[in-house]
Order: sequence, then structure tokens, then C-alpha cells
Amino acid sequence: MQVRHVEPGDRSAWTALRLTLWPDEDEGSHRSAVERFLGGPRTLGTMPEAVLVAVEPDSHPAVIGFAEVSRRAYAEGCETSPVGFLEGWYVIPERRGQGVGRALLAAAEAWARGLGCEEFASDAVADNAVSAAAHRALGFEEVVVIRCFRKSL
Repeated sequence: MQVRHVEPGDRSAWTALRLTLWPDEDEGSHRSAVERFLGGPRTLGTMPEAVLVAVEPDSHPAVIGFAEVSRRAYAEGCETSPVGFLEGWYVIPERRGQGVGRALLAAAEAWARGLGCEEFASDAVADNAVSAAAHRALGFEEVVVIRCFRKSL
């Protein structure tokens, strides 16, 4: 397995994995986000700012996971700025528990460290116990649980 930055040839696989991770968005929205990322400049404040993929060149599917990362001015529980932030993280079910997520996270942390970040953060929906356990297993500490509210104006 290899972890590298996403390439234009990964667009279909990355789109499919995004759709699996975030099924509430339609496929067209995911395709647009992928095309926007591949076609435009990425700077501080862009989400995602970088995308890393885990690939198995001799397998199908070849792309077995991804991590979307950015830098944020602020993240809950962090004291420095900017903060590296794990915006999205996904590994196909049949490859979980084999170090793929760990390798993606290590590459994401190295990316953030290389841009001067001293802290790395992430979030998960409060009732997502699987994600919380995966974060803790890879060295994250839970700093706060919040509920977000909205209303139309």
C-alpha cells in the first residue's frame, strides 16, 4: 500500500468513496467538489486544502481510502493557529483494521507539520462511536462534545 496526494486519474474512485462517507450529498455535488479541487488553486482556508489517497496498485479497487485535510484558524481545544484539520477520512470496510487509516493519518499529520502546524484536530458526529474509537486509537484526545443548532430566517 502507498499513500500519496490525489491525482486526476483518481477522480472517479475518490468521488465514489466520498459518496459512501457522505451519502446525504448527491453524486453531482461530490463530482463538482472533486473537479473544483482538481482544477483550482488551494490555499489556507480552502476545504479541503489537500487530499491524500491510499492505493493498492495491483488490486481492485486501487484506491482504498482517502483523507481530506485543511488548515483552520481555530479548532476546539487547540491553542495554536493555524491547526491542521482532518476534514474527511475513509477506508473501505474490507481494509479497515489493517493500518490504512493509520497511514493516511500519519501522512496528513506530516502534511500539516510541513506547513508549520503544531496541532492537528478532527471532529465526528457525537453518536458516531466507531469514528470516536478510531480517533482515540490513533492518539486523538476528545476535548469537547457540542450540539449545533440552526433555524431559517
